[in-house]
Amino acid sequence: MMKDFNLNNLLRENIKTIAPYSSARDEYKDITDGMVFIDANENPFNTGVNRYPDPQQTKLKVRLSELKEVSTDQILLGNGSDEVLDLIFRAFCEPNKDKVITLPPTYGMYNVLANLNAVENIEILLNNNFQPDKDEIARTAHPQTKLLFLCSPNNPTANSFDADDIAWLIEDFQGIVVIDEAYIDFSKQESWISRLNEFPNLIVTQTLSKAYGLAGIRLGICYASAEIISVLNKIKPPYNVNQLTQDKALERLNTIHKVNEEVDQVLSERKKLRNALKSISIVEKVYKSDANFILVKVDDANKRYQQLVEKGIVVRNRTNQPLCENCLRFTVGRESENKKLIETLQSISKS
Repeated sequence: MMKDFNLNNLLRENIKTIAPYSSARDEYKDITDGMVFIDANENPFNTGVNRYPDPQQTKLKVRLSELKEVSTDQILLGNGSDEVLDLIFRAFCEPNKDKVITLPPTYGMYNVLANLNAVENIEILLNNNFQPDKDEIARTAHPQTKLLFLCSPNNPTANSFDADDIAWLIEDFQGIVVIDEAYIDFSKQESWISRLNEFPNLIVTQTLSKAYGLAGIRLGICYASAEIISVLNKIKPPYNVNQLTQDKALERLNTIHKVNEEVDQVLSERKKLRNALKSISIVEKVYKSDANFILVKVDDANKRYQQLVEKGIVVRNRTNQPLCENCLRFTVGRESENKKLIETLQSISKS
């Protein structure tokens, strides 16, 4: 347990005193049949979505609380993980003053959001094993370094960070550590949600876009202490998660057995795809994966990317990312898609 942690010392001054907007559904929550609601200037004709959605997404949080064994007051939902991450920036980082640390190669939105919020992003490269350089992070951090972003499993490298190193960084870092677990459902690693109560400066973000197959509804999830969640709730837009998203997410969460079956299929296909890639002559290295994608080093990434596109297969070219020269990123698709990828790569290799 961290000693002498005071969240108030990390917050922006204006956030400490901000009064959140109070919506009609915040002011009156006890909704029962037969009541007349004429308080929110809504259209009275029933379209199924003529009423404003629950601003606190109560039913969704209750279901997530059951699945993740976390209290509902430790959960914040957002319009995709990007909104969640943006709220974290706005709560803790004073524009043109504070800094954050990211570990390239990693998810590009951290840098975009830093620029958007006028916050300096200090980039510390992962080492050659795609692990954090914890000593360099410790040397670089100072009182104005408010956030440290750890993407684990990492995008685009697909590996998880060493758990002992992560624990050391959370203990050592004097700001907020954000662990992005967008791909955790494809990993054998335990989620850091299980240690939230041990680390008051820890935020864990997850998503329904990957394992749950709901990228189109845009639902991001933030798990943290009740104290941090309370702050983020103050600054989020009142109706940031629409009713259609809430309904679809709850429907999917109530069929968790199907989600687990699909994850198992992805893992099975990932194993077959990795083995097949190793036998292709233009492939120089197949990196280990803890995600639903595989990073692969080829002889000429730009050339092979273009050849694949011409054959009707779109992959991600990561050759311009640090430590990823001549690397392509392959999402694990359906069996037929993976088979087409392998056959196409074999054809390209022969030609």
